[in-house]
Amino acid sequence: MNLPAIMAIYKFEMARWGRTFLQSLVSPVIATSLYFVVFGAAIGSRITEIDGVSYGAFIVPGLIMLTLLTQSVANASFGIYFPRFTGTIYEQLSAPVSPFEIVVGYVGAAATKSIILGLIILATAALFVPLQIDHPLWMVGFLVLTAVTFSLLGFVIGIWADGFEQLQLVPLLIITPLTFLGGTFYSLNVLPPVWQTVSLFNPVVYLVSGFRWSFFGSGDVSVELSLAMTTLFLAICLAAVWWIFRTGYRLKS
Repeated sequence: MNLPAIMAIYKFEMARWGRTFLQSLVSPVIATSLYFVVFGAAIGSRITEIDGVSYGAFIVPGLIMLTLLTQSVANASFGIYFPRFTGTIYEQLSAPVSPFEIVVGYVGAAATKSIILGLIILATAALFVPLQIDHPLWMVGFLVLTAVTFSLLGFVIGIWADGFEQLQLVPLLIITPLTFLGGTFYSLNVLPPVWQTVSLFNPVVYLVSGFRWSFFGSGDVSVELSLAMTTLFLAICLAAVWWIFRTGYRLKS
């Protein structure tokens, strides 16, 4: 494995993130804090508890997941699209660097950024409500697994996109709505039975539920199913990345 090559890509992406500090770090934290204040104050005053947990604390895992999913996709998609846009991707493809090492560099940097954001939001939420984390190791595990999975998805989107507009298409029109409808601000138990069944076709439900279980020991679906669905999505993303490099899709033209 060419570790210097991986670290070169990783450090470059992290340095780029540092140069856009306000946009990359401060803006998502402020946006999520506003979600927390608005939903926690407006709705929390009417909903005291869900599954024995105060509403303010209940929405924290969902808010972290909302940021984690959107930022993982955004960071990874822009990270790989910009070299395609400038043409420097061909220098990497012609260098003695394997596709695996390229993916590890870009996806590793995107996942790191998202995890840092998630932890900062967790610390910020602790200023508003008392938090409990029943299974801290599982919490970290779901955090890392989700960040890597959606960074891989973002990598695929960055290869697929033909322009900067398309980079925003999937996060804005698919991922964000699915996250809002995936139990971020509510439990599936409050929905009518028909909509509970429909919600189970939303993959984000399993991510949010598993992450919330690591905090409070309960979720809308079992933690085993959440872990299995997340792993399945990871495998699908890995297969898509493998196919892209195997066929040269949008890399050889």
